[in-house]
Amino acid sequence: MKRQKTALLTILFVLITGFVLLYVTGPVTETMPLWMSVLPPLVAIVMAFILKEVLSSLFLGILTGTFLIALYSEGLSPLPALGSGILRTVDTYIVGSINDHDHVLIIAFTLLIGGMVRIITVNGGMQGIVKWLSRKAKSPKSGQLMTFIMDLSIFFDDYSNTLIVGNTMRPVADKLKVSREKLAYIVDSTSAPVVAVAFITTWIGAELSYIQDGIKAISLDVSSYSVFFNSLSYSFYPFLTLGFVLMIILSGRDYGPMLKAERKARASSAIAASMDTDKHVNTHAIDALIPLGVLILCTVGGLIATGYDASVWSQPSTGFFSKLSTTIGEADSFTALLWASLISLLVSIIITLIRGSMEFSKIMEAMIEGFKTMFNAVLILTMAWSIALITKDMRTADFVSQLLLQWSISPILVPALTFILAALIGFSTGTSWGTMAILYPLILPASWMLCQQQEMSQESIMPLFYNVVASVMAGAVMGDHCSPISDTTIMSSLASQCDHLQHVSTQMPYAISVGVVALLLGVLPSAIGLPSWAAFLLAYTVLGLVVRFVGKKV
Repeated sequence: MKRQKTALLTILFVLITGFVLLYVTGPVTETMPLWMSVLPPLVAIVMAFILKEVLSSLFLGILTGTFLIALYSEGLSPLPALGSGILRTVDTYIVGSINDHDHVLIIAFTLLIGGMVRIITVNGGMQGIVKWLSRKAKSPKSGQLMTFIMDLSIFFDDYSNTLIVGNTMRPVADKLKVSREKLAYIVDSTSAPVVAVAFITTWIGAELSYIQDGIKAISLDVSSYSVFFNSLSYSFYPFLTLGFVLMIILSGRDYGPMLKAERKARASSAIAASMDTDKHVNTHAIDALIPLGVLILCTVGGLIATGYDASVWSQPSTGFFSKLSTTIGEADSFTALLWASLISLLVSIIITLIRGSMEFSKIMEAMIEGFKTMFNAVLILTMAWSIALITKDMRTADFVSQLLLQWSISPILVPALTFILAALIGFSTGTSWGTMAILYPLILPASWMLCQQQEMSQESIMPLFYNVVASVMAGAVMGDHCSPISDTTIMSSLASQCDHLQHVSTQMPYAISVGVVALLLGVLPSAIGLPSWAAFLLAYTVLGLVVRFVGKKV
């Protein structure tokens, strides 16, 4: 009741303050200042931490944007602009985000996977996996390590990674008294980094196309793939994050809000009983392993099917893995996931019927219950997409980019500023892909021309150029990890069934720790001339010291 009153008072205070300021400043007729474009994501993020509730905070962020658009673009006075903003929030942005083809596919496969997971939970399959894994993972440390290894093994797609690993390991984590926050952190902080740097992933096609747009603008005679490959030695944040997750697991230490969450989980006895298996069925791990295996195999098969190009595979001079990487990079990952989730759902139904452990009507009830468990996450995803759409319309990324690029800076500082810029845009828009799409065509030509203005040779420019390429991707991933409106962060919370804001608040200190070390001991020193291997060694050493002396035993 106290929190509800606080939320209501906060919302009223924001609205009243906004109206007072607008009436004091008089009617608005001029073009909206570009700096105002940061207000919608800023309001959403700040209100989320004040209200401790995501949906209303995202709604207020979207409403801020639609209100400002009505105020400036339509020339309305504040009160009519508010009414117009409320209507546009729904009929333009929420409906518009749902109307996106890829978003519909994401909603569909999220619901289908939810139905499949619920069926293999009720039919005893998940309980069978828990029993089997419990013989392998007998402690919180070994359970977390197994989660990490599973994350690394599903390296081809971050959505598949979070949904499969989060749902599979959640009951194991509960049994071993590992907090949902820790599970969500391991899933989230392993999935995007490993997918971002692996050669055969659903990201590679987008990354290469973005890089290609950038190098075309400067007429650089190199392939986008070679640029990507050379940039990996400067991809500090993704590799350091993977190492940091492993350090945290092996040390048994945590700090910040995560330490509190872990100690609470260890002290709890209720969290160990989380499975909702039908009392009349036997538990067989195979009933869950087959649908999950089908989900993985069909995802890979779908990626190959949707990305297959006969001209690529007919080239004798190209290696198999290069062909496979190109194929998966060109694939329609959302369609592949939709096919895979549908087939795995059907397989789970068939297996349960063959076992005879449940009536068909009970299976359908379980499937619908699974759909319902995903509904809240779908709502959050929809609102997050809506605020991303409004930041695009208000050119938020353009403002942040112009703010930093207008300064006259040394070429040595460009990779570091690029990392910071990518992190800010990723944080404010909640999308790694969108951040890369915005920055690669913008930053790569700008950094190249800046180096040429300093009369640097191409040999001396290339290491800085690779560093900039890596910093765009690394900063985008970091910003995504810290953002409460990120779709992958939301899906990690969903798969782990962790309170979303708890996941954000426990993951953010770790992401910031790694980000600061990556920036100060990786990006900057390597730009000055320190070999990247030495920068990695130094950064890993410092992160190890952070875990040892800042972290405390759970």
